[in-house]
Parts: sequence; structure tokens; C-alpha cells
Amino acid sequence: MKTESKSKAKLDAANVPFAFRAYSPEQLRDVLRKMYLIRRFEEGAEESYTRGLIHGTMHLSIGQEASALGICMPLNADDQITSTHRGHGHCIAKGAQVDRMFAEFFGKTTGYCKGRGGSMHIADVSQGNLGANGIVAGGIPIAVGAALSAKMQKNGKVVICFFGDGANNEGAFHESLNMASIWKLPVVFVCENNGYGMSTSTARSTAVANIADRASAYSMPGIIVDGNNFSAVAEASTAAIERARRGEGPTLIESKTYRHRGHSKSDRNRYRTKEEIEEWKELRDPIALFESELRQFGILDDAGITEVRNAVEQDIATAIQFAKDSPMPNTGAVLDYVYTELPQ
Repeated sequence: MKTESKSKAKLDAANVPFAFRAYSPEQLRDVLRKMYLIRRFEEGAEESYTRGLIHGTMHLSIGQEASALGICMPLNADDQITSTHRGHGHCIAKGAQVDRMFAEFFGKTTGYCKGRGGSMHIADVSQGNLGANGIVAGGIPIAVGAALSAKMQKNGKVVICFFGDGANNEGAFHESLNMASIWKLPVVFVCENNGYGMSTSTARSTAVANIADRASAYSMPGIIVDGNNFSAVAEASTAAIERARRGEGPTLIESKTYRHRGHSKSDRNRYRTKEEIEEWKELRDPIALFESELRQFGILDDAGITEVRNAVEQDIATAIQFAKDSPMPNTGAVLDYVYTELPQ
């Protein structure tokens, strides 16, 4: 009987997703809170744009919340990331405050870049976020440089490099992966493949079936993961980060996910069918999937989930009001904080 009980215990443990073995109930509850925070931040930004409170464009990652959080969950506070034009989720996953993010969107002095950066250029160096980047693949060589710095300083830091599927066909991608592998740099390349580079599907733009297949050309592991499954992403990220921290070099993770909105606010979504979008929303929404697991493993019930959601709603409302109340930059200071001043 004892042998059967031990076997059953091992079987049960094997059926428990990685995140529910690796993290405490409090940590898992916070993951759900941040998932809501990312989505409601972006929905709030979208609503503010529609009402004329935000100018310019933005690129929303609604539907990709599990990818950002799963990748960043194993990071230490002093580890670093580089992000993309679709980087709001990365910012929040790395510890950014939504009130300062909204202020940046609104062009206010209390924003992370004092209103100069806007949606596509938020940086928070204090939290290890080296910045989003409006250039496709622009953050990849920056991440390699940061990883080289970490290796030379022997400070134990790991750098996460986020980019989209469109970036994998840029020269910077191939050059950076090659250099990182040659020098065994502590960097994890994360391709968030949402199926489309602007309006072009990866099937039409990329010769290989999976972007992770390209890792073999640069002698590094290539991992494909369900980007809408938080636990699966966190498990892949943990292994890659630990490998980098041991000095064994980079990993390429392909996080297969999906954006519910268009490429940007000007995108009319004519290249995707309504049926495709609705199927991802109804069957593979990362928040709904994670909520289901939280219920299944007894972490939160419906009342607890509602409590978390309501708290986030209040946080978002407070953050938007903070942005509205914050001062606009003085036009006489338009060039301040834009250029680096050399010491005299």
C-alpha cells in the first residue's frame, strides 16, 4: 500500500503545472493581478486614445499577458530586459508603475521619460528595463551589449531580449545571436510570435516552420512554448535563465501567442478573419486559462478572483487620474533630457 501511495503522489505531482510547484499562492495571486493590470492598462490607454487624451499611435499586447509575465517571473530585481514597440506588458512585468506609464502616454512630466518617450519608448532603468524600442529588432543588439557588460563585470546579471516575429528576419537578429553564442553571453532571446508582422503572417515571411528552429544555426537551444500558458512560459524561462547564469550562454525561446487587437491603432485587421480572432479570445485567452488553473488547484475561488479584478480596476482609475492631474512639460524645456550632456 505504501508503494502505491508513493507512486500516486509522484503521478499527482507530475500532473501539477510547473508554476503551481515553483511559486507560492501569494505569488500566483500576484501573477493574476499583474495579468489584469497589463490588460486593463492597455484597455485604459485605448479608451483614453479614443477620447482624445492620448495622441500618436500605440501597439497593444492584449492577449499576450502570460508571455510577458512568464518570462519575467524568474528574474532577479537587478536583471535586465530590452523591450519592443509592443512593450507595455514587459514594463509592468518588470515592475513599472502604471501611474507613471499613463503619465508618459499623456505626455506629462511625471512620466518615466518625462513625457518625451510616449508609448514606444518607455524605460525604467531602476527596475532593469533598458527601454522599449520603435525600431524592429532594435533592442536585440542592445541586449547583447548589456549581456557583454554583465559578463565582463562578472555581476551575475541576465538580460532578457524581447522581440516580435517580424524581427527574426532582420540582420540584427542573426548577427546578435551569433555574437552572443560565440562569447557565451548571459542573454535569453524571446521571440513573441503572435503570427503576424504588421499584416504579413509568419507563414508567408519566414522560411522555417518555427522561429526557434533557427537557434541550431548558432549553437544554442531553441525552445517552443505555448505563450498563452503562464506556467509553460515560466518553466522555459527558468531553465534558460539558469543556463545563462551558469555561464553556458544564450537560449532562443519562441513564445507562440496572439494579439487580440490590430498591429497598431490604424490597423483595420483586414488580413485576419473575425473567426480566427474570436477563436483565440474564446478558447486560448491567457487570463481565462490561468483563472481556470487557479480554481482547479484551490488558489482562488470566484470571489477571490473578483476581488483581485476589482482592486486592479481601482488602481487603473487612480493611475489615469494621476496622469490627468500631472503637469505638462514647459515648452522652454523641450530639449531637456533628450540629449546626453558630456561632462565639462
